[in-house]
Amino acid sequence: MAKGKFGGGFGGGMNMQAMMKQAQKMQADMAKAQEEIAQMETEATAGGGAVTVTMTGTNAVKSIVIKPEVVDPDDVDMLQDLVLAAVNEALRAAQEKSSSQMSAITGGMGGLGGGLF
Repeated sequence: MAKGKFGGGFGGGMNMQAMMKQAQKMQADMAKAQEEIAQMETEATAGGGAVTVTMTGTNAVKSIVIKPEVVDPDDVDMLQDLVLAAVNEALRAAQEKSSSQMSAITGGMGGLGGGLF
């Protein structure tokens, strides 16, 4: 009597094992994707290439290159604006790449996969 009442709650042991195996595979795939994201680089420019920023997939600024001809001691504000624009664009692009990479693994479940694993 207990078997009929509780035994099939999850569709049997084999289905539970299959679900666990699938969850473990997703966890391994997500760990691999996170490693790939950490190695990814994104580059963005501002001012027609006057300032170039390279950022990693973990949102760390790796380099900032400023062409010498854009350095005007009388217009530091413009240079600051170009650096800011390039950093923000590189950050946006890096986040987009990371999000796309993780969505490919989680099938768009974002919070579910990221929250459980």
